Amino acid sequence: MKSLFPHVAETLGVVVRVSVSYLPEQSEPARGRWFWAYHIRIENEGDQTIQLLTRHWVITDGRGARHSVEGEGVIGEQPLIAPGASYDYVSGCPLATPTGGMQGTYHMVGADGEGFDVEIPKFALLAPAVGA
Repeated sequence: MKSLFPHVAETLGVVVRVSVSYLPEQSEPARGRWFWAYHIRIENEGDQTIQLLTRHWVITDGRGARHSVEGEGVIGEQPLIAPGASYDYVSGCPLATPTGGMQGTYHMVGADGEGFDVEIPKFALLAPAVGA
């Protein structure tokens, strides 16, 4: 699992795993556009069903410019994740630089009605060097 999802964070029994891939076919470096896909797996190792309500991302480009993104759910869903279950989704991130990074939090609510934030591990967005 470590090699498939090299970035991992755990908060209150919720494990968030991330893998990231550069997509050269969707990137146009000559026009200042680089694009990555990231695959996230959220695992519920707790003892109650949880629901992902909102997300908050901080995206930093190679110049150090930070962009904050907030919204409901992920990919149009607010998934319920039962104990022992997991939820996977894939999304993407364009940048105007060939390097950058992302990190953030999900706001969850448990079956007991208590809300809590879950860390999304920081991960780098790195385009391969030209000619490499």
